[in-house]
Amino acid sequence: MENRRTRGGRTWYSRAMAADTHAAADFYGTARGAVAARLLRARLLQFWPDLAGQSLLGIGYAAPYLRLWREQAYRTIALTPAQMGAARWPAGAPNLSCTAEEDALPFPDLCFDRILLVHGLEGAENARRLLRECWRVLKDDGRLLVVAPNRRGVWAYLEATPFGHGQPYSAGQLGRLLAATLFRVERRDSALYMPPARLRLMLRSAKLIERTGRRLAPGLAGLTLTEAVKDTYAGVPLHRVPRRRLVLAEVA
Repeated sequence: MENRRTRGGRTWYSRAMAADTHAAADFYGTARGAVAARLLRARLLQFWPDLAGQSLLGIGYAAPYLRLWREQAYRTIALTPAQMGAARWPAGAPNLSCTAEEDALPFPDLCFDRILLVHGLEGAENARRLLRECWRVLKDDGRLLVVAPNRRGVWAYLEATPFGHGQPYSAGQLGRLLAATLFRVERRDSALYMPPARLRLMLRSAKLIERTGRRLAPGLAGLTLTEAVKDTYAGVPLHRVPRRRLVLAEVA
């Protein structure tokens, strides 16, 4: 499947819709990947500082971020969509990992307190079906946190990183997609103002660049973060739906 992107009057074509788990693991094993993960983890903790006793599901390639809550959560599961290939926790980690189709999550209804979607939505074959499955398995008072490449950021257009695959989103696009799948946006944030460079000086200055970027160019972050809750009343009609009359015609 071919993916088309337009930026600054130029068009890029990519056939890689979803980041491969091996490529993602290789990226996070580099100095640039480690810095990117550290910056994103700092923002994630602003959303969920403590998940003690709660059940947590990570969808996509979430293992580098689920470790934030692995020791405190009641249960932590990393699910990798089938098109990305299998991914596993580090040896000895007391948690679970699995691979499944994105539109048929192997969990019962209302079983997770939190769902973290990272390296997942942008590469989904059907983003709406994936989000509807998240809605199904999330508890009524649960929260979904979506991390997606920002279409205005540089990271979304560099395929050497897992953020450069699939469909990037603006904050508005992501909000409309969530609303269409019966979620209500509660909070937004951003991360990765650091350019996707390998220069040591750039990596050492990542925190300073992050602070400066948030203040001077908030719309140019590499990632957009959106926390949403289930809009349980969105699908319920406000007024009684009138019953339609059924007319049967007798045929001679």
